Amino acid sequence: MRLGGRAWALLGIVGVGALLYVVLSELSIVAVPLILALFPAALLSPASDWLTRRRVPPALASLLTILAFLLVVLGGAGLLAPQIAAEAPGIVEEVESGIDQLEELLDEGLPFIEEGTDVAELLALAQEQAVSFLQREGVAIASTLAEGIAGLLFGLVGLFFYLKDGRRIAGWALRLFPREARDTAGEIGTATWTTLGGYFRGQLLVALVDAIFIGLGLYLLGVPLALPLAVLVFFGGLFPIVGAFVSGAVAVLVALATQGVAIALGALAVVLAVQQLESNVLAPVVLGKATQLHPLAVIVSLTAGGVLLGILGAFLAVPIAASLARGARILRQRFDATDGRGQPEPAFGPPAPAS
Repeated sequence: MRLGGRAWALLGIVGVGALLYVVLSELSIVAVPLILALFPAALLSPASDWLTRRRVPPALASLLTILAFLLVVLGGAGLLAPQIAAEAPGIVEEVESGIDQLEELLDEGLPFIEEGTDVAELLALAQEQAVSFLQREGVAIASTLAEGIAGLLFGLVGLFFYLKDGRRIAGWALRLFPREARDTAGEIGTATWTTLGGYFRGQLLVALVDAIFIGLGLYLLGVPLALPLAVLVFFGGLFPIVGAFVSGAVAVLVALATQGVAIALGALAVVLAVQQLESNVLAPVVLGKATQLHPLAVIVSLTAGGVLLGILGAFLAVPIAASLARGARILRQRFDATDGRGQPEPAFGPPAPAS
């Protein structure tokens, strides 16, 4: 009977979770930015709290923290812009030359191209298909871009209020629970917030290591724009799967266009080696330590999240799994400290009889 009751309770929890998922999917333009804003909020909240303790008004402290964060990000991009602008014309010429070399290589014949095939005709067909796709999906692409901009602005607004009124929001959420459950809910909430901060700092560290080693490899290979490409790798590392693939592909293409096939293969080897080391060793260890999860649990969570929800799922899977694990641990400790009925275990004498 006890097992059956727990099974029904589990089914109820799964049903509520499925309903919540459907609602959030319909309101993704609101829900996703608010969820993602929690990560920079966990990272920036110590700075905002430090300003508040110096008697800076909370609203001003939150605004100054966000502006400083944006200044660092945009300032770094501004410092790299002159170098990119100076080398961009040469890169364009080399890319055109690389395309010509690629056409010549294809004209010589490759296993997957039939003899006598007109390569220029294939390229023209690919271009025609790309133009047709853009014309067909232009409205959807524009709508997605508009939603992305709206989501970014909404996320910044959410970040401001998280920093300004985070404690009030947490107190309001805590009052939704029954009075006897508020202490446990508050402890779980604090553990979840700590997990978010640890995960985001760990993700930043992993992306920084990727950028340093890939950028160093590109520099030693003589690839131009090694520093901007390293910065691109860093920001790409914040977006699991697609970010690392796209930033690495750009680095290899630049190497191919400027230094030839041999250097491009060397750049590809560097990118693959660093990313394999990061995904199989560094990320599980760093993120596991930051979230107190076993490296195997980190790998399984990343894979499951990516399969279920794509990029967003891969980004959120580890902190969600870590939060659930910490919450279960706290609940178990509370249960072990009671007699199973919510009453404290007696300090002396035999345990209370089971009902």
